[in-house]
Amino acid sequence: MSEILKAVLVLGIMGGALGLILAIASKVFYVEVDERIEEITDALPGANCGGCGFAGCSMCAASIVQGGPITACHSCSQDTISQIAEIMGVEDVEIEKEVAYVRCTGNNGSFDKFSYIGIDDCVAAAKVGGLGARSCSYGCVGMGSCIKSCKFDAISIVDGVAKVDKEKCTGCMACVSVCPKNLIVMIPYDSHTAIPCASEDIDKETAAACRKGCIGCGDCTANCPKGAVHVEGNLAVIDYEACVGCTACSYICPRRLIQND
Repeated sequence: MSEILKAVLVLGIMGGALGLILAIASKVFYVEVDERIEEITDALPGANCGGCGFAGCSMCAASIVQGGPITACHSCSQDTISQIAEIMGVEDVEIEKEVAYVRCTGNNGSFDKFSYIGIDDCVAAAKVGGLGARSCSYGCVGMGSCIKSCKFDAISIVDGVAKVDKEKCTGCMACVSVCPKNLIVMIPYDSHTAIPCASEDIDKETAAACRKGCIGCGDCTANCPKGAVHVEGNLAVIDYEACVGCTACSYICPRRLIQND
């Protein structure tokens, strides 16, 4: 037998042996996968937006199967939640759709202290000059990091501030986690009133930095018939469970800040 044939025979035997070992190992170390994970993964939006706190939809599905809440995915519609509940064999949960909202009037109220030239990123821009170029230290940086994080094309920059299209927003909350100023909050989709300000400075400082910023005067609180508005840290806050959208607060606001649609 030639040396070449011997080498081929040895390699063949080694290959067969290794294949047999791998086959045995696959049986010994086989981990059974719960078929519900695949079913739930197929039901989820599939955007892998990360808003749920997991790296992707499959990991979110695994968390649900392992006992996590069936509402873990913030982008899911009521129909999808109901489908997941059926897969898991648990009671359905009624959800209230929420959308992202940016608490800033941007160039409509504040102004820029200087022109920023640098990395097109909100975190980087917010560090320049201490708290960014905007006169209000709480204001939207406007570099669009939230736009990059949104998988649903629901955010754009308008007049220097991020704006959310509530019809496109799925409520995934991905934008909430990337905003360095913590400006983005979730509000009910059906709400008609919102306060586009996050400043907790005292009234004089807020007034000096922004033409529209909330000065915490409390007029909205005093005039709300449902007690749905209160001031926390010099900033008016709406209790959406109590708010009926009467718009009384917007008409009484001396800064004409409170928005209604």
